[in-house]
Amino acid sequence: VELVESGGGLVQAGGSLRLSCAASGRTFSSYAMGWFRQAPGKEREFVAAINWRFGSTYYADSVKGRFTISRDNAKNTVYLQMNSLKPEDTAVYYCAAGKSVTMPRVDYWGKGTLVTVSS
Repeated sequence: VELVESGGGLVQAGGSLRLSCAASGRTFSSYAMGWFRQAPGKEREFVAAINWRFGSTYYADSVKGRFTISRDNAKNTVYLQMNSLKPEDTAVYYCAAGKSVTMPRVDYWGKGTLVTVSS
């Protein structure tokens, strides 16, 4: 099983980025796919998740209204559209796969992609 993130980079505050996570190695139709992030010196935290089959979504309060998670079933890819970025969004963003959209447990992790938001 492999989750490969892409799309990270440097952006100014107020800008936008779109992260992608390409999944391979198994069928994820019974899974939820999501994103976590870890800022320097902080614990990894949940950002957003989507149920692969039904498309239901779940967001952390800190990103509601700014971030949107979506999926392309044909491409086995999950996206995280990040708008109105803030310096506090700076972190390594990890793609994750788990059995529930609330992600109480993660079965698979990607290696992460760095997002840096400058003020």
